[in-house]
Amino acid sequence: MKKIAVVCLVMMLATLVFSSGQGDGAVTRLRYAHMNSPESVAGKQAVHFAELVKEKTKGEIIIEVYPSSQLGTIQEQAEMVSNGTVAFHHNTMAGIGSLYPDYAVLDTPFLYKNVDHLMRVTDVNSPVMKKLNEGAIAERNIRNIYNFFFGARQLTANKAVYSPADLKGMKIRAIPFPIYMTAVEGMGAIATPIDWSEVPTALATGAADGQENPVGVIYANKLFDIQSHMMVTSHIMGAECVVMNEGVWKGLTDSQKKAVMEAAEETAEWATAKTIESEQADIDKLKEAGMTVITAENGLQIDAFRKSVNALVDERFNDKYGDLYSIIDTVK
Repeated sequence: MKKIAVVCLVMMLATLVFSSGQGDGAVTRLRYAHMNSPESVAGKQAVHFAELVKEKTKGEIIIEVYPSSQLGTIQEQAEMVSNGTVAFHHNTMAGIGSLYPDYAVLDTPFLYKNVDHLMRVTDVNSPVMKKLNEGAIAERNIRNIYNFFFGARQLTANKAVYSPADLKGMKIRAIPFPIYMTAVEGMGAIATPIDWSEVPTALATGAADGQENPVGVIYANKLFDIQSHMMVTSHIMGAECVVMNEGVWKGLTDSQKKAVMEAAEETAEWATAKTIESEQADIDKLKEAGMTVITAENGLQIDAFRKSVNALVDERFNDKYGDLYSIIDTVK
């Protein structure tokens, strides 16, 4: 019944991705759907982008933001931007990889040296992103317009975890895409694919023993109420990928395209800075909320996790993504 209700809502709200008036003063309304809470940096940046676009187009383009999976699951939202039901959507790189598989390479665990390296690789003008964008436009009708630092992903559970051996037999929620399943399995757990909208219930009922996400998501969604420990594994350093339907892009005037890309660049910088600024503050807030935070300083075996995960990544993805890994290595 829930799925039927969501489909009906989508059909009612999104018969057309945009509507315009006639003549001078015409207004184009576009939809931006995502899965994050409005209080998170990822949620706030969507609103920030919408406000900038409105300002820079002098009200010609109004972007309506639908957070918290209001319009469907992660997978459904990705499909919506491809088919034009919504104009904008942000997702993990692996999530966009459900539309164009090569994007998933950018969420490979333990891939980046640091945040600066991540953001250079995922800059829309980098050789990696140009190659991916060309393919995604041609095959799935989506255009990457900006990317922002989403945070390093950390593990939560209801017990202390120090090494892959401690995760044996535990069901850890994984984003239902191969690279994330591999990350969780490489860490030593049973990867349990669950859509984000269902994660709090799964953790509360025991359908999952833990999950992994950036600290901002963990705090914004109050997972400290149902998980006692957070392990700072930083196993995936991720950028969130913001995509736009290519048909909608082509329907904009040159001045509108310029305004959208200016807003995109400014939002990417704003959101990345906000995420970096908030990560340590959110860790402190999680501690204040009663969560036990385990780091390398108090026994977390990061090298053991890296070795275990890398072995499984090499086995499953080297043949598929070897050429892209080589390009990423050239980005300094």
